[in-house]
Amino acid sequence: MAYSGGRDSTALLHATLVAAHGTGIVVHALHVHHGLSAFADDWLARCEAQCRRWARRGLPVVFHAIRLQLTPAPGDSIEAVARTARYAALRRLALQQGADLVLLAHHRRDQAETLLLQALRGAGVAGLAGMPAVVERDGITWARPWLAQPREAIEAYVQRHRLTHVEDDSNAAPRFARNRLRLQVWPALQAAFAQAESTLADAARWAQQASACVADLAALDLAGCVEGGVLHLAPWQQLAPHRAVQVLRLWLRRAGANGVGAAELDRLMVELGRAAPARWPLRSGELRRYRGELRFVVTPAPLPAGAPRETTLSVRRGGRYRLVGWGGMLVAERVREGGVALAQLRGLTLLPRSGGEQFQGEPGRPARSLKKQYQAAAVPAWARGGPLLYSDGRLVFVPGLGIDARALAPRGEPQLRLAWEPLSPG
Repeated sequence: MAYSGGRDSTALLHATLVAAHGTGIVVHALHVHHGLSAFADDWLARCEAQCRRWARRGLPVVFHAIRLQLTPAPGDSIEAVARTARYAALRRLALQQGADLVLLAHHRRDQAETLLLQALRGAGVAGLAGMPAVVERDGITWARPWLAQPREAIEAYVQRHRLTHVEDDSNAAPRFARNRLRLQVWPALQAAFAQAESTLADAARWAQQASACVADLAALDLAGCVEGGVLHLAPWQQLAPHRAVQVLRLWLRRAGANGVGAAELDRLMVELGRAAPARWPLRSGELRRYRGELRFVVTPAPLPAGAPRETTLSVRRGGRYRLVGWGGMLVAERVREGGVALAQLRGLTLLPRSGGEQFQGEPGRPARSLKKQYQAAAVPAWARGGPLLYSDGRLVFVPGLGIDARALAPRGEPQLRLAWEPLSPG
C-alpha cells in the first residue's frame, strides 16, 4: 500500500488492514520521503507512529520508508520528476518485501482531474483514458480499488473512523498544474455542472475502452509491417494515415524510442515516405531509413577518455563480452549449427577494417570484398562498426554481416553463434 499519510491513503490503508485482519495477509505500508517539503521528516515520523499504533491493536501492518534525493534539471516539471521517482521507489520497496501488488488511493475526483489535465495538454485517446484501475508494469500490479469512489465517500470514512492524517502544504501551491485546476477551476466547474466528477470519470472509462481497441488494431497492423525489429516502409505506407500513425507510435515504443511527441510523429509521417537514406535524432537514439527499412538505434555510450581498443579476446562459453574500446558488446549464443567451433574462439584477434578483406557470405559462394558484401546485404554505413574477429589469421566474424561461411562449424560440434551490439548509455 502506497502510504503518503494524506487523507486518501490513510483511509485506504486503514480499510485494507481491517479487511486483511485475521486472514494471515501482511500489509506493507510504503512511504516515500521526497525531500521537497520542510515538513517531510514530520510526515514520515507521523506515518511510522500511526502504523505502530495500528500494529499494537493487532492490525497486520509493517511500515517501510525510503528517502529520495531529487535533482530536477532546469525546465523539468517537479511534479513529473517526483512522480517518476515515487513509482520507482514504491516498486523497489515492494519487490524488497516480495510483494507484487501495490494499492494506490486515487479516487473518482482524481480521475476526473486527470482527464481534464490531459485534455488541456493536448493528449490523445490514451492520455484521455486517465488512470487504469489495474495495470501491470515491470513485475508489479498497480491497483486503484477506489477509483470509482467519490471523494465524499472517503471523507465520510475518515470521519466515521476518526482517522488523523497529514496535510501536504504543497497542495495550496498554484505553481503546480493540478493544484491550479483543483483550487481555481474545479469549484466553478462543479457549480456549473453538478455531475462533472462522475461524467468525466465515465468519459475516461470510455476512452480506456477506445484506447484498448486502437492498441489491438495497431498490433495487428504492425505484425504485417515488421520483421526482426525492422519496420518495412512499403506495407506501412499502404495503411490509411490514421492507422499508420498508430503503428509508428507502437513500433517506436517497442523499439525503445521513448518520449516521441506529437510534433515529431507529425514530422515523421510526412518525411518517412521518401526513398533516400535519412536519419532522425530522437531523445534516446536515432531513427534511420535505408533501402525501405526503418530502424531505431539506441545512442551508443560515449567511450571513456583514452580507452584503448581491445586487441584479443577469449570466448569459452555463451554470454555477453563487453568491449568498451570498440563501443560495443559481442554476444555469443550456444547453437547446434550456424556457429563457430569453440576451439576457434579461444584466441581471437580483434582488428579494424584496413581494406582488402574478403568475406564469404554463404557456403559455395565466392568470397568478396567487405564493401561489396555490405552493399549486397543492404548494411548501411552506420551499422558497420565494431572489430573484425580473426582466429589463427583467418576471418571469423564481421559486425553487420555475421560469421564467415569458411568458419562455420559442422552440425553437432560445440559451437557459438556471434552477434554485435553497440553499447547503450548507462
